Amino acid sequence: MSDDKTTGSGSGTEVLGVQVLPGKPEAPDDWRAKLGDRKARLRYLETGERYWYSKEWYGSEKRRNPA
Repeated sequence: MSDDKTTGSGSGTEVLGVQVLPGKPEAPDDWRAKLGDRKARLRYLETGERYWYSKEWYGSEKRRNPA
């Protein structure tokens, strides 16, 4: 499923349509099963907490002036 559209410069381009299969997943996604042992699970949770609650972020989320 795709459409042909015109860009701002006047040339044509192909735009892809919906790429998702219809329906619902058969079972819920279990993140614990993907991580294996306890140590990997704890590291995953600690990293998530640092990302959301720490004042010392890194990467593109780092702000020069705190909110």
